[in-house]
Amino acid sequence: MKKIIAIVLLLALCLCLCGCRQADRVAYNVSKEADNFNVTRRLVVINARSDELIFELVGRFSITNNSTNELAIICETGPNEYKKHFVYLNEWTLYFVEDIGGSDVSTYQYEVNFLPQMLIDPVDITFND
Repeated sequence: MKKIIAIVLLLALCLCLCGCRQADRVAYNVSKEADNFNVTRRLVVINARSDELIFELVGRFSITNNSTNELAIICETGPNEYKKHFVYLNEWTLYFVEDIGGSDVSTYQYEVNFLPQMLIDPVDITFND
């Protein structure tokens, strides 16, 4: 009897810890849409010491904060046309990104893409009955 109770409690604990909140799924989907250049956003970089605007960018872009404390920004400027910008951040520099266009994402939708051009050798898939 104790084993059954222990197993039930363990399963309940696993379900609680592994559960994904709806907000987590939406946040992931919105970030993915933005990184795929489907969301219009505004990036503002401000000098916190002087309150001066240093950089402003409005458009469809992907942004990452790399290990050398730089913002790496890739902008989509046209069909298959991109530009990359870097903004160095220090203790007096801050930035924020505003979602201007909004995102129409589903909490349930996900997508897996296999890009054949990224495969080194062709893959043959066979099914045996």
